[in-house]
Amino acid sequence: MNPSLNLAISHLVNTGPDNFAICVFEAPYPSGRVIHDCVWHPGLTHAWQEWQQMFALHSRLDIAFGVTSQTQNMPPNELPPLTSGQTTNYTSRLMQYLGMSLWRWVFDGPILGCLERSSGIAMGQNTRLRFRLEIRDPRLIALPWEIMQREAGQSAMSLSQNILFSRTTSEVEPLPRLRLDRDLNILLVLGENENLQLDKEAAILEQTLATGSGVGSNFQGYALCTVKTLLQPTPQQLIKELETKAYNIFFYAGHGLPGPDGGYLFLRPEMRLNGMELAQVLSHTGVKLAVFNACWGAQPAAAQGQAIPSSSLAEVLIRNGVPAVLGMRDQIADHESHSFIQSFVQGLRKRLPIDHAVAEARQHLLTVYKFNQPAWTLPVLYLHPEFDGELLRSYEEGITELPETSIPGIGSLFPAAWLKSADNIYTLQSGVTRIGRTADNDIVIPEPSVSKRHAEILCRNTFTGATPVRTYYLQEKSTYGTTWILRPNGWQQIHRQEVPLEPGMQLKFGSMRSHCWEFTIEDS
Repeated sequence: MNPSLNLAISHLVNTGPDNFAICVFEAPYPSGRVIHDCVWHPGLTHAWQEWQQMFALHSRLDIAFGVTSQTQNMPPNELPPLTSGQTTNYTSRLMQYLGMSLWRWVFDGPILGCLERSSGIAMGQNTRLRFRLEIRDPRLIALPWEIMQREAGQSAMSLSQNILFSRTTSEVEPLPRLRLDRDLNILLVLGENENLQLDKEAAILEQTLATGSGVGSNFQGYALCTVKTLLQPTPQQLIKELETKAYNIFFYAGHGLPGPDGGYLFLRPEMRLNGMELAQVLSHTGVKLAVFNACWGAQPAAAQGQAIPSSSLAEVLIRNGVPAVLGMRDQIADHESHSFIQSFVQGLRKRLPIDHAVAEARQHLLTVYKFNQPAWTLPVLYLHPEFDGELLRSYEEGITELPETSIPGIGSLFPAAWLKSADNIYTLQSGVTRIGRTADNDIVIPEPSVSKRHAEILCRNTFTGATPVRTYYLQEKSTYGTTWILRPNGWQQIHRQEVPLEPGMQLKFGSMRSHCWEFTIEDS
């Protein structure tokens, strides 16, 4: 489990038109929640206007705060070359200037300290920091936050080897239990598009999705991928196919239109589906990832030149319980899109988390189409705040965990196991037992200090030779690491770790003053 740092940018309505608060609402250490007030400055607006003049192909949303700040940043056309004696073209300097300006605006004061400490924790765990950004002011959503970079010569955050970058929103429906699948099952929908030859495009996308980057499906650990294609379905046909619950990825290519409820997908002439309707069917049919190869998927709608809050298709889907949405910030060329999709699906078939696969595919776009071109900046990934991005189970897990249904009678070979306190006793399931504050967990601990998804107890069935062996592990998932295990030298706090459980082991969840729980196995 990657440590997570979640930031929100909010407009302070009552303090002035250009005043904002940057809040850390989740960090991988207990004192990580901080807030920092800042002022939007004209230099950022100027850089964004220059960016749109240079790069915007389809979507143009201007920022109008009415600022008259005295501290005007240097316009990008006055920037010196990046390296002494080296000349660089204007687009590269503009890309870098805006990226560094956004980074310096966000990561100032305590926010920078929080990022550095969180990154250090991730490095100490030999993993990557999962960074999620929530933009609560719709006027700022169109900005290419993915290009933020600390200094010249350093990678943008979305390209970093140490960070997994995504956007999010906190006003969401809770996620149901999500299973980890063995393989990719994609529903490919090609809707109305006057510029597409649908049969040809379907063949290209099927080949791109099913083969990844040319690695055969027999490669060890490489997940299989099946694709079902619908060409210009009616809304009823699309919903009926999704309700088979056979798919974990929904992929749409075709025409669309922004609008207040996520806009519209034009499935065929005179037949369309709005974002809210799509959100409802995706959220209850088990789809974990929705991908939109359309220029409006990650952009808010606008009315009278002003962005409409919570109107982008990606936000609408996430808010209604879809775990992950990948859309485009602006129009993307077909050859760029196919290149990105091929690399992205290759990452998924390697069983990478979704945000990790997006980072690899974004790096591929930069390598092929260059830093000073917008292709690598266009994909925008939204992750539900309760979703860790895991789509497929790991290869090792797939070959070592034996479900009880795979071997008749295996469950009867093992004694029962329980987690019990002074007031309650719960029988542990053969797969995953979820512990948390909300009612959708298997073990509910209704205390404020307990996270919604606090921990999981994993039961694994394996064989040692011909002898079946069952082991239990505690996977800690709480926001602030408020889980303790009693060791011989006292209570030990754990955070985002997987710990083997032994009979008689005592645990506490949420607070040291909370009830003590004991893990027991029958007759042990």
